Amino acid sequence: MDFDFSWLLLGLPLAFVLGWLASRFDLRQLRIENRQAPKAYFRGLNFLLNEQQDQAIDAFIEAVQNDPDTQELHFALGNLFRRRGEYQRAVRVHEHLLGRGDLSRADRDRAQHALAQDFLRAGLLDRAEAALQKLEGTRYENEARLSLLAIYERSREWAQAEDVAQKLDESEQASYSARRAHHLCEQAAERVAGGDPDAAARLLLQAVALAPEAPRPAIDTATLQLRKGDAAAAFDTLAALSETAPLALPLYAAAMQQAAVASQRSGEALALLQRRYVASPSIDVLEAIIALGGTPALPEDAPSDDAATSPEPRDGYIAHLAHHPSLVAASRWLAGERFENEQFHPQVQRSLDQATRPLMRYRCAACGFEAHQYFWHCPGCQAWDSYPPRRVEEL
Repeated sequence: MDFDFSWLLLGLPLAFVLGWLASRFDLRQLRIENRQAPKAYFRGLNFLLNEQQDQAIDAFIEAVQNDPDTQELHFALGNLFRRRGEYQRAVRVHEHLLGRGDLSRADRDRAQHALAQDFLRAGLLDRAEAALQKLEGTRYENEARLSLLAIYERSREWAQAEDVAQKLDESEQASYSARRAHHLCEQAAERVAGGDPDAAARLLLQAVALAPEAPRPAIDTATLQLRKGDAAAAFDTLAALSETAPLALPLYAAAMQQAAVASQRSGEALALLQRRYVASPSIDVLEAIIALGGTPALPEDAPSDDAATSPEPRDGYIAHLAHHPSLVAASRWLAGERFENEQFHPQVQRSLDQATRPLMRYRCAACGFEAHQYFWHCPGCQAWDSYPPRRVEEL
């Protein structure tokens, strides 16, 4: 049977026309789909800019349904859910992204980081910790370490916190030496509470080596030395600290006075405290001086009066009041004074004590949280070294 080439001549143009029509149909369909997805996306963006988050979420869900492979829309939707506090829905979006096999490594790391943020905002610290640990070796590594550090500090897992802070320190992006010293001091406090002062002493030695000018390691070391009965070593530790951290003296003036009395070095301690008082007067330093039987030394240009030179230690409060008005000092002096109507003195003194109690608090400079106890780590905002070493009255 002979092949008729006329059919070939007719078939080739027909096949070309059919192929052209098919391609035009596919292109048209693709244009329609691409036009619909951006339309939903921009509609969602418009709602978002107008702070209409419910409508924005609906628009983004529609866009995702039209094009399930669009990673950016998934990320936008997950972030919206997190901002609205719908953490469970945000987790589902980011877990769905992580479950896809076609996701690039960069997008997978991004989804893992977003999932960790979802758990953090939801307060699921255990799950957040596990998610953050998976970011080791990624471009989110340092950010994840900072979040892990905050988790460990909040849960008081000081050994893990110190490990993470050491890694951050080794990255050389910032110095974490002072923070690591705090972690070691916290571990030392736990050892003391557990009846292992030798382990506590070793940890404090590491803390001093990490932050030699920080006041806390030296103060905790002196406290431990006093606990062991080595008052002379405690006094030497605090005397050296007064040279490197004189502004923190109000925090350890009472411990210095106690160590000086126990080691029979009251005269040396009194001279040191009086010298520091002249440079930076403080009610805590004043009370340590009075406890040692002295009165505060006055600035050289200050006028002398009978109260300032009185041999009575309690009159040290009067010397302080002459140059530094203080309700706390006035209340302390009045507590030992006798009045004409002495029968009313207890009631008056109780009122004064109640009035001065708020003035004896410490206040965080970062968040304003006040406490009668001095905190190295603010319970309110979790900041370190945010409390000035002075009472509220002296700020």
